[in-house]
Order: sequence, then structure tokens, then C-alpha cells
Amino acid sequence: MFTGIVQATGIIDGIESRGGDVRLRVRCPTMDLQGMARGDSISVNGVCLTAVAFGGACFEADVSRETLGLTTLGQMRTGGRVNLEPALTLATPLGGHLVTGHVDGVGEVLERAEEARSLRFVLSVPADLARYVARKGSVCIDGVSLTVNRIEGTRFEVNIVPHTLQATNLDEWIPGRRVNLEVDIVARYLERLLGEDAPGGLTFDKLKEAGFAERH
Repeated sequence: MFTGIVQATGIIDGIESRGGDVRLRVRCPTMDLQGMARGDSISVNGVCLTAVAFGGACFEADVSRETLGLTTLGQMRTGGRVNLEPALTLATPLGGHLVTGHVDGVGEVLERAEEARSLRFVLSVPADLARYVARKGSVCIDGVSLTVNRIEGTRFEVNIVPHTLQATNLDEWIPGRRVNLEVDIVARYLERLLGEDAPGGLTFDKLKEAGFAERH
């Protein structure tokens, strides 16, 4: 579990092919790796990876074929900059929102524009995920917790403030760039709970019977 508050950026130091899967080596001199151990989770551009080795201000992680196909990690090249966040603990302030590191889909940067000291981006979201994106709701993009300013169809807009631009790799976004998207986990669970096909799930009639809703 993560918060979407990036703690450091790293550089892809090596990509080693291993029978269809790959092992990534990420160099991250500004992130404290001293307290981390083999098996710990680290979010890399929003993808939860398991660290399998440490050394020389670097960590290594294996990336499965499925993850390569469902995220942008399959397009990474040596020298690329990535957003990093270690797994949260019970003492970690929840400054963003609850993020699992399980990417739901890949979107695309459509527009970039300066807005005072911030940058405004318009991005696309896959059609089957658009229903989970709401105005003033949260979305995780490349591991960064962001607030949705507006959404129309499969296009949505976010504003990136100067601090976030300095602390992440979002300043590199240009139209055409593909990004990892994770929708708000609360929206997914609500859909399941309220679905008509959910075993024992909530329905409007059940809410009405319990006194939580009135049909108009």
C-alpha cells in the first residue's frame, strides 16, 4: 500500500532480460534504502514492485511479463527517470490517498499548458475506467496522487503545482506520453458493493429499508 506521495525520483540503471521477464536496476541516491530489506515493496512509476537486491544506492526488482504488458514499464529505457515511493507504514502520514500499486490501465497525455506557476495537463483514460474518475476525486498517475479538476467522457484534467513538478518526473510529460493509471480503490469497492450481481450486495432498496435513502 502507498499514498501517492513520491519520496524520490530514480534512474533506470539497467534492464536485464530474463526469459521473457526483466530485472530492473534502479539507482536512487536521494532515497534512504538503509532500512529496507529484500522482499520490501517499492512503487516505481505507480507499479508495486518487490525489491530483490540492494547495493550501491540501487535496488533491483523483477517485472513479470503481465506487468510489462499492462503498464508502461515495458517501454522503459536505461536512463529513464521514475517516481519512487516505499510502502507506507502505520506511522506514515496519508498525505495523498490509498494507492495499491496495482495499475488499472494506461492513459495518454493529450495536452500540456502553463497556468501561472503550475502546469495543466489533459489526459485520456481507457473507456472502461472513465466511470471511476470523478471531478475533485483522486487518481494516481505514474505513482503520483492527483486531484481531478474536470472530466468529460474519456478526457480528464489535472493541475501540477511547482513542488510536485520538482519532486517528480511529471515535468517531463509531453503530449503522446503514456502513463500508468490507478483509479481510487474506494470507487472500485463501491461499484462492487452496489452492483446488482454482487452476492449480498447493497442495493437502493436495502438502503431505503435501513433508512439511509428515500426514493423520489
